[in-house]
Amino acid sequence: MKDFRLCDSEYRFMLLVWETAPVRSGELVRLAKERFDWKKSTTYTVIRKLAEGGFLENKDSVVTPLVSKDECQAVESDYFVRRTFGGSLPKFLAAFLGDKKISEEEAEKLKRLIDAHREG
Repeated sequence: MKDFRLCDSEYRFMLLVWETAPVRSGELVRLAKERFDWKKSTTYTVIRKLAEGGFLENKDSVVTPLVSKDECQAVESDYFVRRTFGGSLPKFLAAFLGDKKISEEEAEKLKRLIDAHREG
């Protein structure tokens, strides 16, 4: 999965899988039609592609995620920060915050998070 990034439609589909798993592939077809207006063949193509990429397993017509939502978001977030901000978290935070203000509670949570991940 390390080098495999999800396009938007695949990520939305994985959100559906994480929400409903374990789920029968036929039920995913129905849900994908309902939520995304996908055809049956589209859903099975995405299931196959995500299975080949190591994101999910389709065994005996039951689809189960092989990676957690948190793991996937970590890979996607890292890729975004590297591609968009040259890997610089301070540049990312500056752009994300812009002119927004954060509460004292949010600032304290960010400080604790930074301290927990500090080198040394």
